[in-house]
Amino acid sequence: MIPLEIIIVILAVLAAAGIGVATWQVLKARNDAITAQIAEENAKGIITQAEEDSRKVLLAAQEEALKLRNQTESELKEQRQEFHRIESRHMQREEQLERKIEAQEERQRELAQQEAEVEHARQEAEALKEEQTRALEQVAGLSVEEAREQVVKRGEEEAVHDLSKRYYELEKEYKEKANDNARKIVTVAINRLATDVVSEVTTSTVTLPNDEMKGRLIGREGRNIRTLESLTGVDVIIDDTPEAVTVSCFDPVRREVARLALEKLVSDGRIQPARIEDMVNRAQEEIDQTIWKAGEQATFEVGVSGLDSELIRLLGQLKFRYSYGENVLQHSIEVSLLSGMLAAEAGANVQVAKVGGLLHDIGKSVTHEVSGPHAEIGAEIARKHGINHSSYRGILEHHSDDHETIESFLVASADAISASRPGARRESLELYVKRLKELEDVATSFNGVERAFAIQAGREVRVMVKPDDLDDIKAAGLARDIAKKVESDLVFPGQIKVTVIRETRNVEYAK
Repeated sequence: MIPLEIIIVILAVLAAAGIGVATWQVLKARNDAITAQIAEENAKGIITQAEEDSRKVLLAAQEEALKLRNQTESELKEQRQEFHRIESRHMQREEQLERKIEAQEERQRELAQQEAEVEHARQEAEALKEEQTRALEQVAGLSVEEAREQVVKRGEEEAVHDLSKRYYELEKEYKEKANDNARKIVTVAINRLATDVVSEVTTSTVTLPNDEMKGRLIGREGRNIRTLESLTGVDVIIDDTPEAVTVSCFDPVRREVARLALEKLVSDGRIQPARIEDMVNRAQEEIDQTIWKAGEQATFEVGVSGLDSELIRLLGQLKFRYSYGENVLQHSIEVSLLSGMLAAEAGANVQVAKVGGLLHDIGKSVTHEVSGPHAEIGAEIARKHGINHSSYRGILEHHSDDHETIESFLVASADAISASRPGARRESLELYVKRLKELEDVATSFNGVERAFAIQAGREVRVMVKPDDLDDIKAAGLARDIAKKVESDLVFPGQIKVTVIRETRNVEYAK
């Protein structure tokens, strides 16, 4: 059995627990009531605040709506006023337009009336014109078409004369300006270059110590001379000329090799095929060295560098080429220097002009091997050896009237200056006289020319015209026509001045 004391204790514990639970429930109910009351008071406050806020918002919205309404009414009022102003202006414009239309209609009626009057007057004028025309035809004995043709012809003649006169005046004015500038440039360039007059001549004569040497040169059955000719490619002419033999060949380098070999053989005295071959080889080596040094020296003189070695060699070969008695290498050096100076004065590329001038006749070094004009041959050689396009054009166009670059034109000008200066070239008397005669014949082939004289060694032609046949204006045109015909029909170095002289004389005698 459980003791009573334990049972009492358990009951006491249970009673205490029940009391605690009841107390806790009472306290919780009180707290819940307090919390609910607080929440209800908060909710009432929030509702009150919300109602207050809503009243404020509604009031502000009412004020804004009122403000917008007033603003809208004001704008509408202004728009109505503006519309009334525009409507008023449009009405005024419509009234003005109606008045203008009425005035225009009145003007048209007046113009129609005037047009009718003018048409009537025109018809009367036409009738009067026809009547006067018939009267004039009867008086003049010409029809209207014939008279018109005469008037037109007369007008054309007067117009041609006026145009020729104006052209003459303009040409004279601009020619004077161009001549002044050209004269200044050319004079400055020429004054900077003082080249000696060419005095070298081509020689292919070898002097012998005695006539006995001729037999030794010929050798037994001609074997010595045949050996020399086969090795050098020249013709050795042994004639009756005392103590001299002549070397003939179209190639100046081979001719020079043969001449030098002959001099060595004559000096040595031992003339036989093996010795001839040895001397020819030595002469060839010396000439090759001379050619190279001449080409190299030419580039040094003009200040051109960077040329291909083959171009330098071909340039050196020009040392043995002559044109009208003028050494081609010396001429090329002179043209190069002149081209550079002209380019400097004209503001062109000096180096391009120098290269073009130095190589402009390079084709002459191989013209005996390649057919064609030396300008085209030289230009092709220069192009193959890396010469720039501008210098290439200078070589190609130095005998042409059309020039692609200013340097090309300057090279052609320098070539003409070098070739035309006194003493530069020589020609036979027959060719000289023939050239002068052709120049005079060209001048006298024009109508109105009385006489023509070639002067200044063919550098100028003076033309005397008949004063009754040509006036001053036509004389100026005649000078241009003669110059153009000379350019097209004749071949000449440099330039030719055409001077037309028209002279009138009035003679009276005092008695």
